[in-house]
Amino acid sequence: MNKQTLFGILLAAVSMWGCQSSKVRISGRFVGNDAREVYLEQLAPLAQTVIDSTRLSEDGSYRFQLKDVPATPVLYNLVYNGERIPLLLAGGDRLTVSSVGSVVRNYTVEGSVESELLRQFYQAFVSGAQQLDDLAARFADPDLTEEKRRTLAAEYTSEYYRIRREQLRFIIENKSSLAAVYALYQRLPGDAFLFNGDSDVVYYRTVAEALEKSYPESPYLQSLLAEITRMDARMSLSTRITEAKYPDLELMDMYGKKVSLSSLAGKVILLDFWSAELGTSNALNADLKEIYRKYADAPVGFEVYQVAIDTSKATWITAVQEQQLPWISVSDLRGRGSAALGLYNVQKIPANFLIDKDGEIVARDIRGRELDEKLRELTGL
Repeated sequence: MNKQTLFGILLAAVSMWGCQSSKVRISGRFVGNDAREVYLEQLAPLAQTVIDSTRLSEDGSYRFQLKDVPATPVLYNLVYNGERIPLLLAGGDRLTVSSVGSVVRNYTVEGSVESELLRQFYQAFVSGAQQLDDLAARFADPDLTEEKRRTLAAEYTSEYYRIRREQLRFIIENKSSLAAVYALYQRLPGDAFLFNGDSDVVYYRTVAEALEKSYPESPYLQSLLAEITRMDARMSLSTRITEAKYPDLELMDMYGKKVSLSSLAGKVILLDFWSAELGTSNALNADLKEIYRKYADAPVGFEVYQVAIDTSKATWITAVQEQQLPWISVSDLRGRGSAALGLYNVQKIPANFLIDKDGEIVARDIRGRELDEKLRELTGL
């Protein structure tokens, strides 16, 4: 079970977070296990990095001290005996984290209200998820009778919905805490959504509205608002009836004119996601310009609809002008918070989608010779 994959989406803003910071001290005792090392992880976008480690003393005690921790809580993991304890740390915190025996099931936290709230959710959620894993393993036994299978299935369903109810209850009752943000992004085995897909936005919005009062400067709030924007965009899209077989976009070009992707219907379209701010676009755009010129007069029209995932209009426009990009260039200037990324499930930049004249997405992340050959086929050149 991946306990915090989705929560990692919220961490991208932390690296840009600059505010008053201070020291944090973490100490405590771990007893009842053979492991002698304790590790401290800092969570960053798509990664968990060990930033410090220490050896337990003879009585099982340990201590960490951190510098330059923001005044608004951010997420760390304390790792012992292969188990992770999530902590929301803020500058000035003095935490005591201890456990006897099973770490996750038994650990205690003192000195941090947010980390204690996180413990209340985390221990119950992990315990429930482990119970589901146990039931699933028993269900896989080939020697089970049909009656026993039905009993196990009923137990699994009952436990599953109990955990979900408790998760939603925790989120609503603690909506003004950052622990609620963490709870929003935890998933049971096999689940992609919190409750019911994009309609989950009501829970995200409830937490965001509360955080605007309790933690208005938190980078997690800004990322949560961006997620809400993406969810709203997907819900809006699902209620629109169009002939297009792909999610439509309507974004501003550099002159302030709205240009929709669907306005290119009937042409072969390369929907391209890039970022001028990354500074790695020159070579890719140079190659794409050669292909663009080659198919300019093809029997079936070809166009590039290029979406800049940037926040600086000046940087974006300068790159378009300096590179003399001849195609449609648009952006909503929301960077990683762009709803376009959510609509197309783009996880990394650059990315692209090739759409044929009938509106079918026929390829993804296609470049160079492969793109050339596919365009020759689709445009009839």
